[in-house]
Amino acid sequence: MLSIKPLVWNSSEWKQAADKLGVRRHSHVYAKHTKKPAGTLNAERFHVSIPEHLLEDLRQRLTRTRWAGDYGNADWGYGTEQGYLTELVRYWAKEFNWRAQEQAINAFSHYRVNFDGIPIHFIHEKGQGPRPIPLVLTHGWPWTFWDLHKVIRPLTHPAEFGGNPNDAFDVVVPSLPGFGFSTPLKQTGVNFMRTADLWVRLMEGLGYSRFGAQGSDIGSFVSSQLGHRYPEHMIGIHLTFPMPLDANTNPQSIPTPEAYAPDEQQALARTVNFLRDGTGYVGIQSTRPQTLAYAMHDSPAGMCAWFLEKRRAWSDCDGDVEKAFSKDELLTAMTLFWATETFDSATRFYYETAHHPWEPSHAGPRMVDVPTGVTIMPKDVVQMPRSWAEQYYDLRSWNVLPAGGHFAHMEQPERLVQDIRDFFRPLRGHQG
Repeated sequence: MLSIKPLVWNSSEWKQAADKLGVRRHSHVYAKHTKKPAGTLNAERFHVSIPEHLLEDLRQRLTRTRWAGDYGNADWGYGTEQGYLTELVRYWAKEFNWRAQEQAINAFSHYRVNFDGIPIHFIHEKGQGPRPIPLVLTHGWPWTFWDLHKVIRPLTHPAEFGGNPNDAFDVVVPSLPGFGFSTPLKQTGVNFMRTADLWVRLMEGLGYSRFGAQGSDIGSFVSSQLGHRYPEHMIGIHLTFPMPLDANTNPQSIPTPEAYAPDEQQALARTVNFLRDGTGYVGIQSTRPQTLAYAMHDSPAGMCAWFLEKRRAWSDCDGDVEKAFSKDELLTAMTLFWATETFDSATRFYYETAHHPWEPSHAGPRMVDVPTGVTIMPKDVVQMPRSWAEQYYDLRSWNVLPAGGHFAHMEQPERLVQDIRDFFRPLRGHQG
């Protein structure tokens, strides 16, 4: 995949794509929706409360797990190693306290809203400081909204965490459509492009005509799409996983090895290794996700194995997943997927992206022409070179952290918060 020549975004191919769509340079295509007056979102307050009978059924299923044989797999080379999985499943069934996690989740303000049949759950926390910047944070897969919770309070209440109240944000953390409490999703075709459209409606409904966006994994795609399609709404975007918007359907958009600088060779090696050996899940989730879902919806241990392998392989943990996540943190995410029955709809996100290829909304020298900040985690699975990011985005900041993997908000929350504050500080006063 990395051996194919990358696209030049102001090349003839790019212009032809824009001409095909019938758009002119710097023109914009917007989602069709009925715009409500700012601040009139018809959202309902939401309290998380998983029924006890569902939790008891979960525990019983865990204790009845029929284990597959596992041998010669101490290094997890064949997939999730049974020894650790057995212990985690035992802990989930016997010791894990969901109600304690639920109480922590409910310490935030939760809401739900419905956009044309698409239910969206979100956290909304107001900032404490002069003129907070509105900021929408978007998670990825196999994440949930809760994987972002460690950065919420430091962003909304910086003074309580040793920061300056002038750096405060109004933070909105939605669950992606079909993830967690953004359910039940009954519409097909919902991918990161549709999600960006929904986020504009959400933020406008909350009274934010201009706002910032931050995300990783799928959240980086959503945030980049916001910057591409809705620049007039965006103060800026911050990413921890910058990727070409058409990466899932256009291999030519991936930079060549020659684009990596001498000090980026480790990043290149990790990227090559992941593309060669770590993308099997993408194949099935982009083609036949429903077939996989039947097994995962019936076996919590099986679902745990599927997610656990990604958490271990994608984090900066040196093979010990509990260096990155506690058992409770791992199982809170697992329980959210299990209790909301959203493995199927969340996994379909890959299918909908692969089968509804991204198309540009406008032509221009950059794909994303709004101020962009990037924080790179050195142990992330795929890392783009800075030279590519400078071509693709209006890059204002680029920082490589000394540690951290794919789950930046959980692994390096303090450093990530500082980078977000530093990036948006010069942009304050532009929220309209």
